Amino acid sequence: MQDCIGIIIGGKSTDKFSSLCKTRPAYMLPFAGRYRLIDFTLSNLANNDLSNVILYGGGNLRSTLDHIGNGKSWELNRRRNGLIIFPEIKSSVANGNTEMGMFFETLKYFEDSREEYLYFVDPMAIDKEDLTKAYDRMRKEDLDVLLFYVEQEDSLGKYIGEKKLIFSEDENLIKIGTNLGTEESFPMLIREGFVKKEVFIKLVKKAVENSDAKTLLEAISNNMDELKIGIYKQDSSVELIRDLKSFYDVNMKLLNQDFYNKLFYENGVVLTKSKDEPSTSYGENAKINNSLIANGCKIDGYVENSIIFRGVEIKSGAVIKNSILFQNTVVEKDAVVVNTITDKGAIIKSEVSIAGSRTAPYVVEKYLVVEK
Repeated sequence: MQDCIGIIIGGKSTDKFSSLCKTRPAYMLPFAGRYRLIDFTLSNLANNDLSNVILYGGGNLRSTLDHIGNGKSWELNRRRNGLIIFPEIKSSVANGNTEMGMFFETLKYFEDSREEYLYFVDPMAIDKEDLTKAYDRMRKEDLDVLLFYVEQEDSLGKYIGEKKLIFSEDENLIKIGTNLGTEESFPMLIREGFVKKEVFIKLVKKAVENSDAKTLLEAISNNMDELKIGIYKQDSSVELIRDLKSFYDVNMKLLNQDFYNKLFYENGVVLTKSKDEPSTSYGENAKINNSLIANGCKIDGYVENSIIFRGVEIKSGAVIKNSILFQNTVVEKDAVVVNTITDKGAIIKSEVSIAGSRTAPYVVEKYLVVEK
């Protein structure tokens, strides 16, 4: 897809993740023991041969630059094109501090580029899809926009508020609505798709001029009558990370072997920044049950149904259940950690017990020492 620019729309609100996003963007949240959420988006772009990639990174970029750098781990360190990271952008236009205002301030990059198509994606959607079929259809049918969707089961109302596609009786797209939980399943619009570059430029200018759209999807929805829009039903599943609860739930789903294999090995591998660390050391008191353990750990306690990141130390007598321990967490002797997420470098002192619930996991801040 050398005629296409990949746009990663980061910089989303981070107030729904407790203290986990005080010092990092939401797309940089650690995931699955040794990855970051954005690794899936970058890997999918690389696996689909998109070599010109823009990341709108937002604020707090230290962790972004440390982890992603020049994109070498995803082979995006090219002499021509490659990876560009735009920091948080302040604009003087009326809707400047929005997605469309952000695009407007960087519009010259697109105007000067050779590519004719753009692929936009939200890094908070864990998604690995072969984009070739969709891209070929975009070009063959000469579409202005191609929107992606999945048929999402939602009997419990987990996806209330997500965008849905509304069709006519002859199954033509009429408009983009909002899911209110009135159906067992609904066509959920994924925040990704293809758009012609010239159409994108017109939409951005019009949105800023009229101040009537904050996001690209809003701008597309406002101009449906003037655009040739196609829809593409995605074959692979999508996991949306919208808040602390969904982040916790998707991590816990990794303990299902079938889900893990499907997520990491279908439609290409998941790449990340490599770190050379020793194998995990298990003491004589260590007992592990249905958990995902990264390398570089020292474990001498009991771990059940948990995700343990690199460099974690769990001392004898400690009990960890249904929890996610980020890098370099230390759990001292006889401490108990249940339904909890500990941020990087947190220390749980001896005989301390902390517990949240499956619906509201407890969060320990970065480098915090929890003691009696």
